[in-house]
Amino acid sequence: MRWRALNTFPVFATISHLARLARAAWTLARHDAMFPAEYQAVFPAPARWLGRFARLIAIRGRAANPGERLARALEALGPAYVKFGQVLATRADVVGAEFARGLSRLQDRMEPFPDAEARAVIEAELGAPVEQLFAELGPSVAAASIAQVHKAATPDGRVVAVKILRPGIHQRIARDIAALRLGARLAEGLFPQSRRMEPRAFVETVSRSLVLELDLRLEAASASELAEAALAAENFSVPEVDWARTAKRVLTLQWVDAIALTDIDALEAAGVDRVKLARDITDAFLSTALERGVFHADMHAGNLFVGRDGRLWAVDFGIMGRLGLEERRYLALILNGFLTRDYDGAAEAHFQAGYVPGRHSRADFASALRAVAEPIFGKSASEVAMSRVLLQLFEITDLFDMHLQPQLVLLQKTMVQAEGVCRMLSQDHNMWEASAPAVTRFMRRELGPEGKVRDIVRDLETLRASVMALPATLERLTEAAERLKSDAPEAGARRDWVLVLAIASTTLLAAAIGAWAWASLAS
Repeated sequence: MRWRALNTFPVFATISHLARLARAAWTLARHDAMFPAEYQAVFPAPARWLGRFARLIAIRGRAANPGERLARALEALGPAYVKFGQVLATRADVVGAEFARGLSRLQDRMEPFPDAEARAVIEAELGAPVEQLFAELGPSVAAASIAQVHKAATPDGRVVAVKILRPGIHQRIARDIAALRLGARLAEGLFPQSRRMEPRAFVETVSRSLVLELDLRLEAASASELAEAALAAENFSVPEVDWARTAKRVLTLQWVDAIALTDIDALEAAGVDRVKLARDITDAFLSTALERGVFHADMHAGNLFVGRDGRLWAVDFGIMGRLGLEERRYLALILNGFLTRDYDGAAEAHFQAGYVPGRHSRADFASALRAVAEPIFGKSASEVAMSRVLLQLFEITDLFDMHLQPQLVLLQKTMVQAEGVCRMLSQDHNMWEASAPAVTRFMRRELGPEGKVRDIVRDLETLRASVMALPATLERLTEAAERLKSDAPEAGARRDWVLVLAIASTTLLAAAIGAWAWASLAS
């Protein structure tokens, strides 16, 4: 209690966060993940010296890939660091392709907490004895740093999955997030060149997703929302939520009897068409993102399953991505530009969205996109050297001052994740062909004749709202003029002129709105 009271003072809180960062540094050094020897040539002199010192205390015999060593260190540090590493694994343009591959092995697995504690959480959250809520509640079948899952059966015979948050996880996440925020601020202060990658925005994105994961009611809502969005995809399903057995720290979902995509041998034994499954994953991600503006933002192989009938299933909805209509349109324009080799169109979409500062040349940026896309157009995963592609993309973002877009971090993360799973399933996966159907459907619906009709309807609704507001606007102007009235004739004359100007202004406004509406209809 005394330590908690001390933490209410900024000085002691900062010291506490620095201590946690020091612990993180020690753990990284022990895992030989701080300033790895493989990258000594690119580090400044102080970092090289620190790296040599850190390797004196490193445990020998660690993995050869520095990304994998970092993954093991982050697992030892806890859930917030694991989440940070999972997002960092998607930024191969920053950390390099080999490093990202090592990080992609990051697993969020821990020893389960006791069944007695799990039952206590269920009863406290749902307000009834476990025996009344479930006919059977089995032991933990999967345990992560934030929650664990039990297989259970309801009194009416349905088989369900019960997800339960770890006791005390809220306090630990809060402490880790505060330490990461301090680390991001220090990084920007000590290494100004890092500001272009928006480390603080990066940490805030990770932090926000973690905070949302700590309320399982929100995950239940996300699962329900994604289930509706999944109707836009060709072969994608989401388990049904049992709302009667769901609360802040407990989530109950339909149990999915399917094969995890991590079990390649089981997929082979079941005769699953892995090439089709890879296409289904790409279509599921793009269809839900473009058509409904919502997507599963943690599509690693451990969260994806395939049924005996070949049906693709997703679980774990703690991280959900959302895109507004304008963002989806820009994304579709960019993807369509690459798919059709319309690099001018893709470049224009980047500028319209504000991703590239207007001071740069559109033609130069289009040429840069062409240089990246042409060598890989139409090729399968086995034919594409992703390390080379990612290096080119990083050089382009630097050359054209493209800052990280916080609202697109989850989208970028999921695209890389989904592609990685597809590569694992089939080295012949062609990302261009798999993306085309979803992009084409969206382009036809939103940017074709059907989309233009919807735009006109939206414009007319805006026009109607503006016209409906005109009488109230005129009334307010008249009231303002009446307040100017006085006994002096000059004041009365001024009032009359104000009324005339008010009526004229309102009329001109109505005429302008009408002209704008006519132009919209004509176009």
